[in-house]
Amino acid sequence: MDQPRIPAALTRRAALAAGLALPAAGALAQAPWPTRPISMIAPLAAGSSVDILARLVAEQWSQRLGQPVPVENRPAANGTLALGQVARAPADGYTITVTGQTSVAFNPVLYPSIPYDPLRDFAYVARIAGISNALVVRTASPIRSFADLLAAARAEPGKLTYSSGGVGTTHHISSAMLAQQARLEMVHVPYRGAAQGILAAQSGEVDFAYFNISTLLPGIRQGAFRPLAVTSAERSPFLPDVPTMKELGFPDYEMTTWVAIGTVAAVPAPILARMVEVSEAMLADPAVQRRLVELGFELLPPIPQSQMLDFVRAEKERWEPVIRASGARRE
Repeated sequence: MDQPRIPAALTRRAALAAGLALPAAGALAQAPWPTRPISMIAPLAAGSSVDILARLVAEQWSQRLGQPVPVENRPAANGTLALGQVARAPADGYTITVTGQTSVAFNPVLYPSIPYDPLRDFAYVARIAGISNALVVRTASPIRSFADLLAAARAEPGKLTYSSGGVGTTHHISSAMLAQQARLEMVHVPYRGAAQGILAAQSGEVDFAYFNISTLLPGIRQGAFRPLAVTSAERSPFLPDVPTMKELGFPDYEMTTWVAIGTVAAVPAPILARMVEVSEAMLADPAVQRRLVELGFELLPPIPQSQMLDFVRAEKERWEPVIRASGARRE
């Protein structure tokens, strides 16, 4: 399969990175950071798309900063424990995380309370990449198309099952949105992480699933899965022959998540500027862009760090009603 081309517009990252580096240089010369390892807290399980991005960022930061960046996975409670740990960490630049819709918009609705405020407790350094989901069935499934799936669900309400990496994950919400918009009754089978949920779909423990395209691509390319739909607004460059949910008759259906680097809100400005400089240089690197594409992630236009909090606020307002409508709750 041909790899998607990196959009030409994304080469503007290099110019942005260069522009950021110049004003920061004087201040950074005074900041003795980093002088020891930086902890990367990954809020989801090993093997998840968030984990893959966390490890890519950790590798790049380590190379560019000359310090180890060990990754610690804390997938419990949909990542709330991990984000709570980051929120309580010293504001010294030695704790970072990766975060996205699940953390900033889903969890505040899913839980009666969470140990962090997504708009108060974090400084958002840079948006890394986007992730869309694909609806898949195992290759041996009698369900051959999206129309077959709808017909089977309507013929026997409450019989079809779908997996996810846990209640309130983007995998779960993708299926819940389908059930809500198509007025279907189906059974959710949550697992303890994306890897287990994908295995359940591949083995036939469940009838279908939505998971991140980046984590499904190996199985799709090896013939383990049949993709029926993608959740992005436009067809995915990774699965160009697979229709979008919009094309299949659901004009209000779209699920493309984003992932960003975050740190403690009160981190000193010179350190935050250094984090931004390193992140923008990383994302402007053609080798990193190629690697992201190879892993199945979507390259997104850069957002200036000064606008990241407004972006997060807008995303929180956008997704909260969607999660409430899904009825998903966690204790």
